[in-house]
Amino acid sequence: MLRTVLVRQIAYFSMEVALEEGMPTYSGGLGVLAADTLRSAADLGLPMIGVTMLWRKGHFFQTLDESGWQHESAVQWSPDDWLAATGVRAEVEIEGRKVALRAWQYTITGIAGSVVPVLLLDSDLPENDPFDRTLTDYLYGGDSHYRLCQEAVLGIGGVRMLRAFGYGDVASFHLNEGHAALLALELLRENLHSYQKREESIAAVKHRCVFTTHTPVPAGHDQYSEDLALTVLGQDRVETLRTLGCCEGVLNMTRVALSLSRYVNGVTERHGEISRSMFPGYPIGSISNGVHSASWTAPAFQRLYDHRIPNWRSDFLALRYAESIDCAEIVAAHNEAKGELIDEANRLTNGGLDHREFTIGFARRATGYKRPMLILHDRERLKQVASKFGTLQLIFAGKAHPQDQDGKALIREIVGASGRMPAGIKLVYLPNYDVRTARLMIAGVDLWLNTPKPPMEASGTSGMKAAHNGVPSLSIYDGWWLEGCVEGITGWGIGPRDRDAQHSDDDDARDLYAALEERILPLYHHENGRWAEIMRSTIALNASFFNTHRMLQQYYIQAYREQHRTEP
Repeated sequence: MLRTVLVRQIAYFSMEVALEEGMPTYSGGLGVLAADTLRSAADLGLPMIGVTMLWRKGHFFQTLDESGWQHESAVQWSPDDWLAATGVRAEVEIEGRKVALRAWQYTITGIAGSVVPVLLLDSDLPENDPFDRTLTDYLYGGDSHYRLCQEAVLGIGGVRMLRAFGYGDVASFHLNEGHAALLALELLRENLHSYQKREESIAAVKHRCVFTTHTPVPAGHDQYSEDLALTVLGQDRVETLRTLGCCEGVLNMTRVALSLSRYVNGVTERHGEISRSMFPGYPIGSISNGVHSASWTAPAFQRLYDHRIPNWRSDFLALRYAESIDCAEIVAAHNEAKGELIDEANRLTNGGLDHREFTIGFARRATGYKRPMLILHDRERLKQVASKFGTLQLIFAGKAHPQDQDGKALIREIVGASGRMPAGIKLVYLPNYDVRTARLMIAGVDLWLNTPKPPMEASGTSGMKAAHNGVPSLSIYDGWWLEGCVEGITGWGIGPRDRDAQHSDDDDARDLYAALEERILPLYHHENGRWAEIMRSTIALNASFFNTHRMLQQYYIQAYREQHRTEP
C-alpha cells in the first residue's frame, strides 16, 4: 500500500542574496542567482524558504580615485527599512562560546500570491562577545578565521534558526555553494540519537542535501587549516569531519558538501564536466543557470511583452513567441533602454557618450581570468575597426575583491586608458557596480562582451540577462555560451569552440576584432533589419530557456522531487 507524500519545505542556503537594490546583502553573481531562484520559487508556488546573512556593512561601497584605484568603505543602510524583525533567536557555538543569533525576515511574493520567506541571520546582539557581534557585518571580508566563523553561523546557526521558527520537517536542504556546507554537519548532530549506526545517520543526511557548486577556479573552493577548524568548530565536529575524509590537514568545504549530499550539480553542462574532473569519484550532474525574467527585463521590454506575450510573467517559456513581435517594436524598446543607460553613464562619468553610437558593455568582478582588457589588447587594431564604422563606445563596470590587488590594478588600467583612447573610441568606467547599474547596462548596450580565460567560467549570467532585452553577446566559448551561442542568430563566438584547444590572448583578441569588423558592425550599420532579427531571435531562443523558472523545474525533477516520492 502506497501513500502520497506531500511536498514539504525546501530550505535554500546562500551566503549572499540580492533581494533589493538598496540592500547590500550580495557581492555579485552568486547572490543575484540566489535571489532569482527564490523569486521563481515564489512564482511557481514551490514551498521554499531562504536562509542567508544580514551583512550590516555589505560587501563594500566602491569609489575610484583620479587614477582609477579602487577604495572600499562600509555600506550604510538600515535593516529595519527593508526587513521585519522577527524576535526569533537561536545559538551556535564558536570557539567554545555561545553566539546568539536573531533573524530578520524578507518576504517574496510570487505572481499568483505564493510567498517565500527569507531569513537573514544577525549576530549583532549586546549579549555577544564584541568579535562575535561583527560576524554578520562584512560579506567576504576579513581573514580565514573570520570567514570560517561566518560559515559556522550560516550553516549551523541557519539550521538552528529554522528549528526555532518551527521548520522541523524540511525535506531538502539546498546548499548554494560550499559556504553553507556546515549545515550538513549540524544535521548529522541532530541525527545522532535517531539512528543506531553512524552510516545510517550519514545516509539520512545525504538523502536531504542538494549541493550546487559554482566555480571551476580552485581558489573559489573554501579551505581552512585543520588547526583553525579545531579552534573554531571544536574537537567533536572536527573528528566527525575527519571520518568523512574532509579534514585531513585541511578542511575543504566543497568536499564536506560533496560527501553529505545526495544530488550535486554544476551550473552548466561544461562546468559539470570540469567539476567531475576536479572531484573524481563524485557523481556530479549539471543544471544550467538562468535568471528571473521579470526582474531583468527593462521597463520598455516589459511593456512590449505584456502587450504581445501576455502570459510571459508566469510562463517564461512563452518568450519563445517573441518571434512573432514586429522588429520595429523591439528596436523602439531597445532605443528607450539605451537612452536611459547613456544618460546615466554621462551623468556618472561626464563621458560624452552618444545615444546613436554602437555601444559595447562589459561588467564583471574585476579579476585576471575575466580578461577585461582583452578588447583593448591592440588599440591600434581597435582604432582601425572604429575608423571603418564610426565611433565605438565601451562601458565597463565591476568591483575587485578588496584583497585582489591585481584586480584593482586592472580597474586602474582601464580607467587610465579612458583618457588615452584613439580617436573614434570612447570608454567609461561606471563606479560601484550594483543591481541597479547592471539592469541599465544589460538592457542599454548594443552588444554584451564576455572574455574569460577558458575553462574558468562556470556559467556567467549577465549575457542571459542581456538576452531578455534583445542584446546579443560576443563571448568566449565557455560556460553558458557553449549552450547559448547560435552563431549569427543569438550572437557570436570568440576563439575555438573545441574545449581542448589552446588559444592565447593574442589569438582571442584577433578573433574579437575580426568578429567586430567582419560580422557584427557591418550588420549593425548596414543591415538594420537583419540586426533587429538577431535581437528578436536572442529573446526567443535564449531568454525563453536561460531563466530560473526552467532551472527550478529541472531542480525539482532531478533533485527535490526525490525527497517527495511515494513511500511505503
